[in-house]
Amino acid sequence: MSQDEIEDNLNTPESQPEHHSELDVNAEPESGETIKKVTGMYKEWFLDYASYVILERAVPAIEDGFKPVQRRIMHSIKELDDGRYNKVANIVGHTMQYHPHGDASIADAMVQLGQKDLLIDTQGNWGNIFTGDEAAASRYIEARLSKFALDVLYSPKITPWQLSYDGRRNEPINLPVKFPLLLAQGGEGIAVGLSTKVLPHNFLELIDASIKILKGKPFQLYPDFPTSGIADISNYNDGMRGGRVRVRARISQFDKNTLVIKDIPFSTNTTNLIESILKANEKGKIKVKKVEDNTAAEVEILIHLPAGVSPDKTIDALYAFTNCEISLAPLGCVIENNKPLFTGVSNMLRVSTERTKNLLLQELIIELGELEEQWHYLSLERIFIENRIYRRIEEEETWEGVIQTIDEGLKPHIKHLKRPVTTDDITRLTEIKIKRISKFDIDKAQEKIEALEGDIETVKYNIEHIVPFTIDFFTRLKEKYGKGRERKTELRSFDTIEAAKVILRNNKLYVNRAEGFMGTGLKKDEYVAECSDIDDVIVFLRDGNMIVTKVDDKKFIGKDIIHIALFDKNDKRTIYNMIYRDGKTGSSFVKRFNVSGVTRDKSYDLTQEKPGSQVLYFSSNPNGEAEVVTILLRQVGSVKKLKWDLDFADIAIKGRASKGNTVSKYPIKKIELKEKGISTLRPRKIWFDDAVQRLNVDGRGELLGEFKPNDRLLIITQNGKLKTIIPELTTHFDDDMIVLEKWKPTKPISAIYYDGEKERYNVKRFLVENENKEELFISDHEKSQLEVVSTDWRPMAEVIFAKVKGVQKDPQTVNFEEFIAVKGIKAIGNLLTSDKVKQVNLLESLPYEEPVEEVVEEPTFEPEDLDPLDITLEDDGQMALFGGNE
Repeated sequence: MSQDEIEDNLNTPESQPEHHSELDVNAEPESGETIKKVTGMYKEWFLDYASYVILERAVPAIEDGFKPVQRRIMHSIKELDDGRYNKVANIVGHTMQYHPHGDASIADAMVQLGQKDLLIDTQGNWGNIFTGDEAAASRYIEARLSKFALDVLYSPKITPWQLSYDGRRNEPINLPVKFPLLLAQGGEGIAVGLSTKVLPHNFLELIDASIKILKGKPFQLYPDFPTSGIADISNYNDGMRGGRVRVRARISQFDKNTLVIKDIPFSTNTTNLIESILKANEKGKIKVKKVEDNTAAEVEILIHLPAGVSPDKTIDALYAFTNCEISLAPLGCVIENNKPLFTGVSNMLRVSTERTKNLLLQELIIELGELEEQWHYLSLERIFIENRIYRRIEEEETWEGVIQTIDEGLKPHIKHLKRPVTTDDITRLTEIKIKRISKFDIDKAQEKIEALEGDIETVKYNIEHIVPFTIDFFTRLKEKYGKGRERKTELRSFDTIEAAKVILRNNKLYVNRAEGFMGTGLKKDEYVAECSDIDDVIVFLRDGNMIVTKVDDKKFIGKDIIHIALFDKNDKRTIYNMIYRDGKTGSSFVKRFNVSGVTRDKSYDLTQEKPGSQVLYFSSNPNGEAEVVTILLRQVGSVKKLKWDLDFADIAIKGRASKGNTVSKYPIKKIELKEKGISTLRPRKIWFDDAVQRLNVDGRGELLGEFKPNDRLLIITQNGKLKTIIPELTTHFDDDMIVLEKWKPTKPISAIYYDGEKERYNVKRFLVENENKEELFISDHEKSQLEVVSTDWRPMAEVIFAKVKGVQKDPQTVNFEEFIAVKGIKAIGNLLTSDKVKQVNLLESLPYEEPVEEVVEEPTFEPEDLDPLDITLEDDGQMALFGGNE
C-alpha cells in the first residue's frame, strides 16, 4: 500500500469518526475549554506512523534485501571488524548509534541473521532453529563478519550515505550488496496495512538463475528451507500473493511399532511439533504410545505406536492433524523508491542481478580511474627524476617559481599523458624525498608503468564486457562459497489426504434394529463397528428405504433396520444384493447395485415406491461377491415348481434405482442361503505415481497390474530386504525402494550381492517363503551390499572386472538360470568370481512366454448424478435373510 493509497483510504467516509461531524468547533462548553477536531491530526499522524513502519521497520528494501535494523547491524559489525570476534552486546550497543530503538529488538534481529549462517560467523550458543531454543544472552555470544559478507556486502566508494537519526554519524542508505540476499535468507514482516513473506531459496540455484538471466535464458526459482523437509511447490505462484507452499516433515518407519521424524517443516520446531502430536492424540485423532525427542545437531523424533496401529495410516494422520504438514502463504513485498512494491521472486532476482552488474561496473570505473591516476603519477615521477627536473628548482626562491619551473621542465615530455598536469601533481612531485630520487631505478619504474598499463587494459576490457565479467563473478562465488550449500528440501507433489480415511476411530457405533435407533450412546444394544465423529453411516430398512447420515450419539432412522455400516462414497466395489416384493401382493424382483454419491439425510426408496413393498433378502459384499440362494414359493393353485436356486452372479450390476429382474409373480415363502459367493468384479487396477510416491486407482503413473482381493505387492529395497504387502492406497514407501511390482509366488528373484564378511560376490535365486514377513536376502554384515536384483524369469547380467597390474580381463556374462538353481531365501548362493570386480550391470533378459491369467469381465455401473459427500469409510459385508409373505 503506497502513501497515496493510505491517504485515499483515510479520506473515505468510513475512515472518518461519525461523531466529529456533529461537533461544533466554536462551541464553548460550560468549563470554558474549546473542543477541537482530531480528524486532521489522526489522518496526518496515522499516515506518518504507517509510512514509518512500512519504510523503516518491517519491509526489506529491494536494493540490498535488508530491513533498516539489519542494515545498521551489518554496518556496525563492519565498523568494529578487525578480524576477531566481538561480543554481540558490544555490536548491539554500537548499532544503537544508528537505530533509534531498544537493544532487545537489535539483539533479536542479529540472532536471526546469525542463525541463517550466511553473513555472520558466530561463536557460542546462538539458539537452535530445530528445537526453538533461544540464544544465550548477548553478553555471552560473539560474532564477526563471514568471508562471504566481506566479499559481497561492502564497497564504501560506491555506497550512498545519509546522516543517522541524531545527525552525528553517517550510515548507508543501502549497502552495495552484490548477491540476491533477500531471496537467499528469506524475510517476513508485518507493517500497517500490509505484510511481507519472502521464502528462502537455495544459494547455488540463485547463482545459477542469475547467470541464466545474464545469458538471457529462462529460469525458475523454488524455495529451499534450512529445516529441510519435503515441499509441494505446485502452487508457488512465483512467491506472489495467492500462492501456497505445502511443507511436510520427513517421516519414515523405524520399525513396525515406531515412526521417526528426521526433518521438520519450515517455521516450526520440534517443541511445537511434538505438542501438536500430543494434542491430536488427546483429541483421539491419532493413537500414540509415546513421543521421544532425541534432537541435537540433527532432528530425530521417535513416535512409538501401540500394538495393532497401522504405521502408514498414522503417517497420513500426522500430516492431516498435526504440524507435520503446514501451508505457507508467500507474499512478495519490498520497498522500491520509498514505496511498497508487490512483486514475484523472479522479478526480485532480475533486479538484484541487474544491480549486481551495475555495482560491479561502478567498481570497475572507479578502479580504472585509480589505475589511470597511478599511471599518471608514476609517469610524471619518472619524467621528473629521469630528466633531473628537480635540479632546476635549486635557484628558485619562491613557491610560485618552483611550481612554474617544474611545469616548464615537464612540458616537453608530457605529450603522451592522458590528462593535463595540475598544480596538485607538481606539488606531489616536490614531496619526493632525496633518498627515493637517489635510489630511483628507471627499469623498475618502467616495469611498474607497463604493469599498470596491462591492468588498465584488463579493466577497460571488463567494462566493455561487463556481462561476462558479472557471470565470472557469480561463478567465483559459487566455487568459493557453494560447498555444503546444496538443496536441502526435497520438491515433490503431495497427494491430498482425506481426514476421514486416516482419523482414528475411537468411538463405537451401536444399533437397535427393531426400534430404528443408531448411535454411539446405545451401549446396551447391538455393536456395529468402530467409528469417528466425522464418519457417515449407511442404513437399509426393511421397507426398502436407504439413508446416509452422520454418526451421532443417538438418532432415529426408521424401524426394522436390516443393514447398517460405515459409508464410503468412493467405494465402488461394495455391491448390494437384494430381493424385494413390489407392493403387498406384487411380484418379487432381484437386483444388484452399488451406492456411491448420495445426499446426506435424504431417504432413497430402492423398490418401485408402492405401499407395502418389502425387502425379502439383502446382503452387502465388499468385493462384489455373488452368492447362490434357494427360493421357496408358497403352495398356490397349480404352481408346480416351488423351489429353485438363484445365482446372483447371473444378475447384472446396475444403479440403485433400477427395477431389477423378476424372480416370481407368486408369493415367496422363504429364501435360504445355499452357497457363499466369490467376487464377480474384475480385479482392481492399481497404479504407482512416482511423483507423490503413492498407489492410486485413478490411472496416474505406472500401472502395476490388476489385483484380486488376495493379491500382493512385492517390494525390494537397496539394503537387500524384501516383503510382500496387500496393496492399500495409504501405503508409504521407503526412499531406497528399487523394485515395486505385483507379486507372483512362483516367479524367482535373482540377485548378485557383495558379502562383506567373506569379501566376495555371490549369485542367488530364490522364492519368497514368508509373505507376511520382511526378510533380508543378502548376508547380515555391515559391509554387505546388493549389486543387482531382477524379478524377470530369465535375467542376464554383465560383470566388468577391475584392471590388475595393467591387465584388463574381458567382461563375463552371467545367465542366472544356468548359473544357479532356485534355492531358499536364506541360502548364501554361488561364488560369482574370484577376480576383482569393478561393476555389475543387468543386461536385457532372455525371452520368456509367461502364462496368461484368466480375467473376469468387469460389470458396468450406471452413472448417477447425485450430490457428493466428502467422506470415506470402510464397509464390512453383512447379510440379512427374511421370510416371505405371511
